[in-house]
Amino acid sequence: FAKCYALDPSVDTHQVSSISYIGAVDEAEKNKGLTVFEPGQKKTEKRKKIKGGEAGDMDNFLGPWAKYIDEKDSAKPSEEEQKELDEITAKRQKKGKNEEEAPAEEKTVLHVKDMYDYQGRSYLHVPQDVGINLRSADAPDKCYLPKKQIHVWSGHTKGVSAIRLFPSSGHLLLSSSMDCKIKVNNPSHSKAVRDICFNNSGTKFLSAAYDRYLKLWDTETGQCISRFTNRKVPYCVKFNPDEEKQSLFVAGMSDKKIVQWDVRSGEVVQEYDRHLGAVNTITFVDENRRFVSTSDDKSLRVWEWDIPVDFKYIAEPSMHSMPAVTLSPNGKWLACQSMDNQILIFGAQNRFRLNKKKVFKGHMVAGYACQVDFSPDMSYVVSGDADGKLNIWDWKTTKLYHRIKAHDKVCISALWHPHETSKVITCGWDGQIKLWD
Repeated sequence: FAKCYALDPSVDTHQVSSISYIGAVDEAEKNKGLTVFEPGQKKTEKRKKIKGGEAGDMDNFLGPWAKYIDEKDSAKPSEEEQKELDEITAKRQKKGKNEEEAPAEEKTVLHVKDMYDYQGRSYLHVPQDVGINLRSADAPDKCYLPKKQIHVWSGHTKGVSAIRLFPSSGHLLLSSSMDCKIKVNNPSHSKAVRDICFNNSGTKFLSAAYDRYLKLWDTETGQCISRFTNRKVPYCVKFNPDEEKQSLFVAGMSDKKIVQWDVRSGEVVQEYDRHLGAVNTITFVDENRRFVSTSDDKSLRVWEWDIPVDFKYIAEPSMHSMPAVTLSPNGKWLACQSMDNQILIFGAQNRFRLNKKKVFKGHMVAGYACQVDFSPDMSYVVSGDADGKLNIWDWKTTKLYHRIKAHDKVCISALWHPHETSKVITCGWDGQIKLWD
């Protein structure tokens, strides 16, 4: 304490001109009365100036490394590099703007030699040798397991996302792919096509793609008739199967909504907005008076047509997302591909209860929307899987009867031909479509 000092508190500085100290008076006069706080304050101010100036001058603050930065040494692009960067930025901005403003230009390539035969019939005309079971509700008396591959369609360059048979006859195959193409003729989208759907007569079909557009096509000519969009990605699309409502269709969207369009006006006429996740499937039931939807929210909802409030909601803690659903030929059951590697069966009439006795297992599909189908006589259930295999179960016993290595990659869809007793069509992410018999 020999060097400690302080102002004399007994002296009134307002009345006395001189300053008086107590303690080490000599040390106080030597330091001119500076306190221990004043040198520290100067040090703080010095630190602030090093960092970028006064505390209020934040605009000029360059950070703790400011004093090490030399503008002459800092890396800057050359004139050529800057020009190239500007071009890349401009292209990206233009591309994003164009995708929002207008759809890609459609192109059609006809792969048949002649548009019409000697009788003036197009390829849409059902051949006479296919008319074996075209009477209403006719189906083969007995179906048999396919055993070997008899044909391959390899026109797609990327994975096939969906296949659909021509209504009633099944003599034509419609396919969509990640190569942005739809094969019957070859109309196209600018991005991968997710879903396709024929109208009842097969003269037109709808496509849903990642370019955010739904498109209506003429099957015979391959021309795009109309385009529809709400600026969201459509995940699934379905015409209303009722003959009197063929001008209406619904699409499940990425923004959790089911949107209903009228193709005559091109306008949205209804929205079903109750799901909490992207809508994956739409399936019409009960003679087309209702439809069932599934979603990423792991629920199943049943809707009355044109009424935007679901009248049935099914969601259990044990339920998983069901991204593929198929109605049985007799209209009584819904086969739902569940992401826990099971095919679940729900009743399609009135109560829509889960049938706990009908659970099909033994395949691996977690993460893939592998389409399920029934044989026309309801003897078998078929599905692809993540390993590229075609799996066939017995409907009555739920036993896995047969397994075929169908594709090199995911087998995303399997369709049983409606009039052939043992023919199944599969498609996969290897870009191939195969016929089995």
